[in-house]
Amino acid sequence: MKVRLATPVEAEECWNIRNQAIRHGCKCSYDAAVIDAWTPAAMPEGYRRVIAANPFFVVDGPDNRPVATGFLDLSAGSVEAIFTLPEHLGKGFGGLIIDAIKEEARRQGFEKLTLSSTPNAQSFYEKHGFTLVKESLYPSALTQTDLRCMDMVSKL
Repeated sequence: MKVRLATPVEAEECWNIRNQAIRHGCKCSYDAAVIDAWTPAAMPEGYRRVIAANPFFVVDGPDNRPVATGFLDLSAGSVEAIFTLPEHLGKGFGGLIIDAIKEEARRQGFEKLTLSSTPNAQSFYEKHGFTLVKESLYPSALTQTDLRCMDMVSKL
């Protein structure tokens, strides 16, 4: 499978991947009501702008449609939106996205990357060279609450 840049036209597909991944992967980390609020069907228009403004990567599945996503937030030097459709977990797609983000970050001159991981994804990021800095609470506008997150860093 190959990593490529997403286009703003694919924003709804990427939003759907995000929602399915959160609903599947985070059910042991957050209450159902929080997950429901965090994954609305209606995509915020800002999501499309994020895809246009940052290196936003996808991996296509066998049907040539995106099955995994992730992007480098150029303003913060952070890894964001690493999500894989549940039926494609364990195939290495998330790792391909992380590798593409790291390569792009180096090209852009970053010396380190940060991220805020959900508790359930911490071990995934550790496998890909990130280390825990601290546990924190991330204020979420969608959920109207603070989400428990793991702040992590990786030197490039």
